[in-house]
Amino acid sequence: MPLVRFTPNLARHCAIADTQVAGDTVAAALAAAFAGRDLARGYVLDEQGCLRKHMSAFVDGEQVRDRRALSDAVGPASTIDLIQALSGG
Repeated sequence: MPLVRFTPNLARHCAIADTQVAGDTVAAALAAAFAGRDLARGYVLDEQGCLRKHMSAFVDGEQVRDRRALSDAVGPASTIDLIQALSGG
């Protein structure tokens, strides 16, 4: 089962821990990870289920390509990392 990991900063804001979930796409895995965790879901995803602008997601170290539908494939041993994107100068 894929592992969804949250940076300590994100976990501090949303009170969510790393979790193993079922799913063969990023969308399916995140839906399972956010089940019953509306605050975390709302922080990471917008109202349409797209990755928010201030968030970045990686599957096995590769940045997610589909930020809207989150259709990137994940395998049973995949790791999905969710981090806050940094910007500024």
